[in-house]
Amino acid sequence: MQSPEGLTRVEIYDQFYQIKGGIESDYVKELAAYVDKKMREIALGSKTVDSLKVAVLAALNISDELFRERERSKEFESTVYDKSTECSRLLDQVLKR
Repeated sequence: MQSPEGLTRVEIYDQFYQIKGGIESDYVKELAAYVDKKMREIALGSKTVDSLKVAVLAALNISDELFRERERSKEFESTVYDKSTECSRLLDQVLKR
């Protein structure tokens, strides 16, 4: 729920936060739910009860996902560039005939 002041209340790992920003409330809730899910997965896997350690491990996990996705994106962009360059070269050959 977003308040008149533009605050969105979310719950992450049994803690409530008021998030203020220029982004949609539903998106903030989606992000919070994702962080909460990651923290709970880490807590189950590591059997730690220290919420700070869980948060740091979740942040590392999410950062890993981000970095891997960036790498996939770079590879995809490179493939698209190579294919478009080849298409352009072939089109130039056809048009010169």
